[in-house]
Amino acid sequence: MRRTSVSGLRRFCAAAAVVALAAGCKTTVAEREQQQRERVAAAAGTTGAPSRTAPARPSPSPTPSPPVTAEPTAGGSPASRTPAPRPTTARPTPPAAQPVIAPGSRGERVRELQARLRQLGLFDRNPTGFYGPVTTASVGSYQRSRALPVSGGVDRSTWSALRADTRRPSRLELRPTTTQPLAPPDRRCLTGRALCVSKTSRTLAWMVNGKVVAAVDVRFGSQYTPTREGAFQVTFKSRDHVSTLYDTPMPYALFFSGGQAVHYSADFAARGYGGASHGCVNVRDKKTIAAVFDQVRVGDKVVIYR
Repeated sequence: MRRTSVSGLRRFCAAAAVVALAAGCKTTVAEREQQQRERVAAAAGTTGAPSRTAPARPSPSPTPSPPVTAEPTAGGSPASRTPAPRPTTARPTPPAAQPVIAPGSRGERVRELQARLRQLGLFDRNPTGFYGPVTTASVGSYQRSRALPVSGGVDRSTWSALRADTRRPSRLELRPTTTQPLAPPDRRCLTGRALCVSKTSRTLAWMVNGKVVAAVDVRFGSQYTPTREGAFQVTFKSRDHVSTLYDTPMPYALFFSGGQAVHYSADFAARGYGGASHGCVNVRDKKTIAAVFDQVRVGDKVVIYR
């Protein structure tokens, strides 16, 4: 009985070993086939169950871009998402208006500036060619009157506006021969040919059709022998006249009322306004009155006014 059991047991174990060996072989072959299939699939770019045709790989979905929020416009609501600021290049600040004529300047352009301001009644003296405090104040007054930036200096805007508001100054306006500026002419001087004499400015302007041809300083008679005022005419001319009443030379005499005349006075040239005439209109610029004497005709107007 025991012997049979041992013998049977041995046969059972041997059979089991054969079965196990066979199963192990099958498993090994299956594993090798699986590995081979995996290598083929890997070479084809796929994994998983074998197939004759490798399935196409699905295309990856594009990653959605974040929404860009437009910059808020004026008066709109602020943006919910502000984009990163772009680098910008700072624009240079425009320079301040550069003066065309600056205070402290000298020269012909300053003289023209002063003559133009004088035409507008903003410069109450003769042009000097120097841009000093008086000219600066006059320019400021003009700028205020035209609603321009008040600087006292003449920039391009001021210069353009002033030139548009005035006419080109004459030679006499730029370099007057009188100490004081000419007074506004009497309306009777604006037509024809006239010796226009102002007692206020103490000047004489020789005018033809409203244009000043020449101008000189003059002085008048004293309170005892005053110079008459009014509208007269040249009655006669005497180049080398001598007064028989006062025994006084009266060169380039232009008589307009009795014994009163416009003429050159050496005393006026020497003493200035420290003296007075006997009623005549004295002139101290000999060269200018000589030229005027040659131009004036008998019958031309002589207008003497305050």
